[in-house]
Amino acid sequence: MSRRLATLLAAGTLTLLTLLGLASPAFAAVSTEQKLGVLSSWTQTSSTSYHAWNSGRLNKPAWSEYAFDWSTDYCSSSPDNPLGFSFSLSCHRHDFGYRNYKAMGQFSANKSRLDSAFYADLKRVCATYHVVVRPACYSLAWTYYEAVSIFGSTAAVQQSDLDRAARMKADAERRAALR
Repeated sequence: MSRRLATLLAAGTLTLLTLLGLASPAFAAVSTEQKLGVLSSWTQTSSTSYHAWNSGRLNKPAWSEYAFDWSTDYCSSSPDNPLGFSFSLSCHRHDFGYRNYKAMGQFSANKSRLDSAFYADLKRVCATYHVVVRPACYSLAWTYYEAVSIFGSTAAVQQSDLDRAARMKADAERRAALR
C-alpha cells in the first residue's frame, strides 16, 4: 500500500473512531502527513467528509494538536444566506480548506477539489428546500461555485446574479400558489 494511501486510511479511520467516541485525535506530536491526511479526509466532496469536518468544527479542542485554522469570513462579501438559502456552513468549510492548504503550501494541488467540495455542499443544502424553489437555489450554488473556481472568492458574486435567482424563486413561488 502506498504511503499516501496508508496515511489517508489512518486519518479516515481516526476520524470515524472519533465521531463514534471511541478515540481521541490528540497525540503528542502530529506529523505533516497526519495533518494532511485529516485535512484531505475533511475536504472531499462526499457528505461523509462534510459531516466529519463539521464534527471536528464542533469539537475543536480535540483537534488542537493539529493547529488547524478554523477562522472564516463565511461567504466573504456575498450573502451567507442568499434569499434565505443557508450557505454559511458550506462557505466555512471552503474557507477551512483554502486556509489550511495554503498554510501547508499545498493549495494549488487541492484548489479544484476544494471548489468541487464547496459546490457539492451547496447542492446538498439546496436539496433540503422545497422542489418549487430548488432551481433558484441551484442557480445561486452554481454562481457561488463559479466565483470561487474562477476568482477564488465568492466576493465575485454580482448583485445581478442574486437578482436573477430572486426572480426565479419569486416566479416559482407564484406558480406554485396558482396551482
